[in-house]
Amino acid sequence: MTNSPDFEQDEVFKDEITKVSDFKFGTTVVKVFDDMVSRSVPYYNEMQRMLGEIAADHVKEGSCLYDLGCSTGTTMIEVDKLIPSDIRFIGIDESPEMLAKCDVKLKEAGFVRPYDLVTGDLHEPLPIQNASVVILCLTLQFVRPLYRERLLRNIYAGLNPGGILILVEKVLAESTVFNRDFIKYYYNYKRRNHYSEMEISQKREALENVLIPYKLSENLLLLKEAGFGDCEVFFKWYNFSGLIAYKKS
Repeated sequence: MTNSPDFEQDEVFKDEITKVSDFKFGTTVVKVFDDMVSRSVPYYNEMQRMLGEIAADHVKEGSCLYDLGCSTGTTMIEVDKLIPSDIRFIGIDESPEMLAKCDVKLKEAGFVRPYDLVTGDLHEPLPIQNASVVILCLTLQFVRPLYRERLLRNIYAGLNPGGILILVEKVLAESTVFNRDFIKYYYNYKRRNHYSEMEISQKREALENVLIPYKLSENLLLLKEAGFGDCEVFFKWYNFSGLIAYKKS
């Protein structure tokens, strides 16, 4: 994979760290985030394209589209290409540094639609209203397990009838045998994208207490328990998956 000239290269974990701290989305990560995610998430560009076309088929006139954990705005920029310009976009992220970078990127992308960028903690109740599409792209995995069902119920309550939640997550395999294989394949993917063994190891340690993946079946159960009716897998690559959840009424 080649890096965009607009990306600052991710070297956060390149040098040995005596004591690796928990991963944080602060200034250091924000600077390299786009390069980091493009080299760490399989089919990331295709995934973004899929989010756009799925959202386009479900967004309703006069409603809002929410991107929870919007980071630097890549998803909003991709979805913007396919969504009517009168639909308001609302990006929520707990990192002010991420939102500042997001605002710059949206302006550079020539955004003409109305949008709001809101600092918000997904562990707390969120003001989701009049939503036809809510996106959680690689975000729920960073929410502490105790609060995930409440967040999904919050989203469900804020969705209009016929609205959808698009959820993309890193997941565990249903079987521990396959889980070991999938992790191996994933680290091979990172090696192909020029991450060193030290970078892979140190980032894994930094994420250990921060990113807590569920099995695909556990995520489906969470969605059902939150009230969603039809749920469907639209993307799967070893230990990454994408789900659509539909609110009937």
